Amino acid sequence: MALPGEDTVVTFPVGDLTATATVLHVAPHDGALAVFTDRTSIHPVDHAWPDQPADAGVLRVDDRELMVHDAVVAATDGESLHIGDVPVRPGTDGWSFLVAHLVDADAPVTEGTEVQFEADAALRRSLSRGHTACHAASLALNRALADRWSKSAREDALGAPDFDGTAIATSRIEPDGSVDRYRLNKSLRRAGFDATGLAEHLDELAASVDATLADWVAADARVRIERVGEHLTDRRTWICELPGGSARIPCGGTHADSLGELGGIRVAFDLGEDGGTPVLTMTTRVDAGWAAS
Repeated sequence: MALPGEDTVVTFPVGDLTATATVLHVAPHDGALAVFTDRTSIHPVDHAWPDQPADAGVLRVDDRELMVHDAVVAATDGESLHIGDVPVRPGTDGWSFLVAHLVDADAPVTEGTEVQFEADAALRRSLSRGHTACHAASLALNRALADRWSKSAREDALGAPDFDGTAIATSRIEPDGSVDRYRLNKSLRRAGFDATGLAEHLDELAASVDATLADWVAADARVRIERVGEHLTDRRTWICELPGGSARIPCGGTHADSLGELGGIRVAFDLGEDGGTPVLTMTTRVDAGWAAS
């Protein structure tokens, strides 16, 4: 069977854990079998910006249940197939972007077969809480650092100078939290950000961010995902109705339905260096008491 000619339809943005799908293509990949279907409820990791890990889950075919060991973004131009390491940007003419579900190499999955997906509900919820907390913390951080800018800077979704968007180096979503690393390099200083004395005030910075987050959680700010279509590369936007206005951030991940669901969000900061460049790390955690309930 030919390689798929359209992007995979994804249902995880609306919170679906299950989906019934038709297998369009299978291919060996690094000791596993990559299964491509017309639709999926499994969130894949995107190696272009691998912030949220893939869902765990199962693929059911006939009377067998197969573990989905990983799910990654793939792409094809109809002739070549690239799994994980995709050479083009989403939306490139002539290319289809797909979800590759990696199962055991000897899995009895064939093209044309109907299968069912089911994502692990507990992991999905914890990653969704972590991703929502990550976005909220980034906005609260921007607000807390606003006075350190001496020049007009790009603005975030709430109109504050966008430190997060300007300085972010890596972001990793974890169950009930995230770790974000920011490079305080020369280009950031030239843009007008002053990091002088930041190392001595990390506790105060955390307290400021925590206070903003506490207000937003207490307001039970609602969260939703807006999407322009059902396919993998269709634009999706995280929207949170915060007390200070509606925040909109482009995002392809999964999320909680409100900040109130998180019970509480707390951050901690560390200032280190990488190759001589100062690096600020923000660790965000959802309230452990609520998460354990």
